[in-house]
Amino acid sequence: MTTKNTRREFLSEVGRGMLVASVGASVAGELGLGSALAAETPTALSFGAMEPLVCLMQETPVNQLLPALVKKLRSGTDLRQLTAAGALANARTFGGEDYVGFHTMMALAPALHMAQELPTDLQPLPVFKILYRNTNRIQEQGGRKQEVLQQVKPAQLPENRKGGEVLRDAVRSKKLDSAEQVFAALAQNSADDAFNDLLYAVHDHTEVHRVVLPYRAWDLLGLIGKEQAHTLLRQSVRYCVKAESWTYNPNQEGPRTLLPRMLEEHKLLDRARGDRKAEDAWVDQLSQTIFKSTPAQAAAAAAAALAEGFSPVDIGEAMTLAANQLILRDIGRTPNEEVAGKPMGSVHGDSIGVHAGDSANAWNNMARVGNDRNCFASLILGCYQVALDRLGRGGHFLDWQPLPLGRHVTDVKSTDPTSLLREAEEAIRGNLQAKASAIIHRYGELGHPSRPVLDLMLRFAISEEGALHAEKFYRTSVEGFAATRAPFRWRHLVALARVTASEFGRPAAGMAELRTLLKV
Repeated sequence: MTTKNTRREFLSEVGRGMLVASVGASVAGELGLGSALAAETPTALSFGAMEPLVCLMQETPVNQLLPALVKKLRSGTDLRQLTAAGALANARTFGGEDYVGFHTMMALAPALHMAQELPTDLQPLPVFKILYRNTNRIQEQGGRKQEVLQQVKPAQLPENRKGGEVLRDAVRSKKLDSAEQVFAALAQNSADDAFNDLLYAVHDHTEVHRVVLPYRAWDLLGLIGKEQAHTLLRQSVRYCVKAESWTYNPNQEGPRTLLPRMLEEHKLLDRARGDRKAEDAWVDQLSQTIFKSTPAQAAAAAAAALAEGFSPVDIGEAMTLAANQLILRDIGRTPNEEVAGKPMGSVHGDSIGVHAGDSANAWNNMARVGNDRNCFASLILGCYQVALDRLGRGGHFLDWQPLPLGRHVTDVKSTDPTSLLREAEEAIRGNLQAKASAIIHRYGELGHPSRPVLDLMLRFAISEEGALHAEKFYRTSVEGFAATRAPFRWRHLVALARVTASEFGRPAAGMAELRTLLKV
């Protein structure tokens, strides 16, 4: 574009604006001037009655945020409303495109779930921890001046195609505007339909954030209302479009070719999910198959089990147990991988195991709430991903032994639950991953109640920074424990103890001030 043309266009816009101002908006509308301006200027999102609270999350200086939140809470604004405002502020600012930003969004629903496990006076702690991180990141990235999400005009959809397929094609084309417009049209239907359509694009790859982001957004809808489905789920659309530009291994059969083949070969396209219950030994064997196989073999094992009519719940249980092995066996960060906050040997944050556990949790939940086609697809790809994580991110997981080792368990002499919990806390504070794992294993083996262990781990999931993953992984572990049968369920809390011991010693920003304000 030449300087001359740029100047002419600028003067034209100024002249049009002056004309609208002189004739009034209604006359300008009749002349078509108002619509022309609207088409040229993106329209900011606004959240109606929630707008003041959303703006508070974006605009309050972070050093004044916690007193403002405490004041809101004491004046009658509840934690669900504050969480909703934080989620909307995050979505409007980042649109799923900022690493710290989308990790913060994914921590909001787990934090609110954690709050519900606490006494009333402590409930604000996990939620305000994440809201503090949220506002801090919003302001680091420029605040309201850098908002990503704007209003979007729905596309006209073809009548003879499935909406999910249209969206997937738009994402694959790497055309963000087209994908946004297609999803805006799909979101005019029910939230459930929009979510199921979105999963067609999500299923094109198993990268961890592409997997976890849509389910954590969906989980928020259950807390703050499905009327926000478009705002929260479109973050995944944008993430998927951006991810299309990344380079993938051309020698590995990826999900976009493997999944259709699995659905076709096992005749799952027109099938309803089964309810055949599996024995303990079957679940254990399937989990070992998933863990030890190639990604394609693991996917085929899941597809075959679905075709035989086994309950998706039981297949998902096996998948989470396979992912759990990646946490229990991981030797931790090598010297070459060491970074600030994640020393050699650590397994918290974006470790192979934590990512695999959170992904398996998301796949399981998406299978649970999705339609039959997406249920099958999520479980097939979830099993594929566990095997891929074992192979694709390095390491010799088949050779490494899972924690706790026999000698670690032998060293645990106490049998009293109070003594064991005290020793577990000491091990966590000493960053002794193997010892903490052995103590919790022995505690469960003795048949002691789980709630005191969860209370201990919850306390540290709140107090520690956790490299952006403490809240998600705590929630993953709680759900895994609740959904797993008795012979295997304590593996989830053993893994949680290990990760908790790894992350201890890095307190969350704002937590000391928050405890002072709340007097807890």
